[in-house]
Parts: sequence; structure tokens; C-alpha cells
Amino acid sequence: MGAIYRREINSFFTSSIAYIFLSVFFLCSGYFFYRGTLLSATTDMSSMFSALFMVILILIPVLTMKLLSEEKKQKTDQGLLTAPVSLWSIVLGKYFAALTLYIIGISIVFIYALILSYFGTVVWATVVANYLALILLGAAFISVGTFVSSMTENQMSSAAASFLVLMLLYMIDSIATLFDNEFIKDALTSLSFYTRYLEFTMGIFNLSSVIFYLSIGFLFNFFTVRVLEKRRWS
Repeated sequence: MGAIYRREINSFFTSSIAYIFLSVFFLCSGYFFYRGTLLSATTDMSSMFSALFMVILILIPVLTMKLLSEEKKQKTDQGLLTAPVSLWSIVLGKYFAALTLYIIGISIVFIYALILSYFGTVVWATVVANYLALILLGAAFISVGTFVSSMTENQMSSAAASFLVLMLLYMIDSIATLFDNEFIKDALTSLSFYTRYLEFTMGIFNLSSVIFYLSIGFLFNFFTVRVLEKRRWS
């Protein structure tokens, strides 16, 4: 897994993906930090963290679009699949490489918090809780993007499909309101990514939400392994 992880990290920085992801994220997060926090003369960054949900939803497909689709397009997937390494190592190596780059990007929130600490009191526990929420959300979204990438062989198709899937997950709350049946409505609401994320931004720590995001991450990585397993034996 280590070799695949290092290879993927190098691939991010030798291509334009890392620079596009980091630049756009820094630009967007800086804008929301300025509009939602500095202009309001507050040390509360909850509005910025809330806005980052959509930024992440848009950027994650860019981060994951080449993870496995590019291997399939360039016909290097067969060499990878027949290598003496487990499928879990392949998937997790690529997954953690994307997650590492993502964590590097979102860590800028601590710089924002340090800036605010010069002007007032920053509740660091809230900042850390929101940072954890960003990690959990990104970990879940990246696993979804990795799975979609394993199903395609074109980067643009992978990015578009990942975006549509993530948008569907974002709209679960709206979809739930279309049903009159309370059981279906509650079942859909329990799958809401946005509502669970919003709880963190409001300072609510819910262990079930942590388990939810971790479970989604595991589930979609498992689906990706199954896709590769089917391809290995086909």
C-alpha cells in the first residue's frame, strides 16, 4: 500500500490536480472567511464552515476523477491488478493519497483561526470539532468519488458522475420532503450528509454522525474493491 500511496501522491503534484484543488479551495475558503467572519467582526467561523460543504462537494470530484479511471484508460490497470498486492492495498493506497491532499488543503482553517486570535478569543474546541467534521465529510466523499472513478475510464466522465452522485446525497433532505410516509421520510433524513455536517458547525458533537461518515467511507471503499475484483477475474 505504501508504494501505491507514494506513487499517487507524486502523481497529484506532477499533474495539475493538486495545484488546482489547493488553489481553488484556498481562494473559496478565504472568501467565505472574509465575508462570513472578518466583515462580521466576529471570531465565530461557523458560517465559513457551513459554506465549505458546497466547496468540498464541487472539488472532491476533481480530486478523485483520475484515481482509477486513468489506470483503465491507459491500460495500466491490468498490471496493477495482477501485481502481488491485495486489492484493498490498491484502493486504500489511492484513497489515503487523495485524503492526505485533502487534509493539507483544509488545514488552512487553523491559519484563519490564528489570525482571529489576534483580535479576540477563539474557541479552539469548536475549531477542532469543525475541522474533524471537514475530515469526516471529505473522507466519505472521497470514498464515493473513488468508487465512481473505478466505474469509468474517462476523467471528465468520472468527475461529472461523482458530482451528480454527491449532489444527490446533498439533496436527500429535499427529496425526503416529497414523501408523505413518515418511515420513508425518516429513513432518508437519517442519510443526510448535510444535516449531520451542519450539527458540527453549530457545536453539536454527535457520535452517530461520526460513525455514519466512517461507515460510508468503508462501504464505498468496499464497493470499489468489489469492482476491481470483478475486473481482475474477468
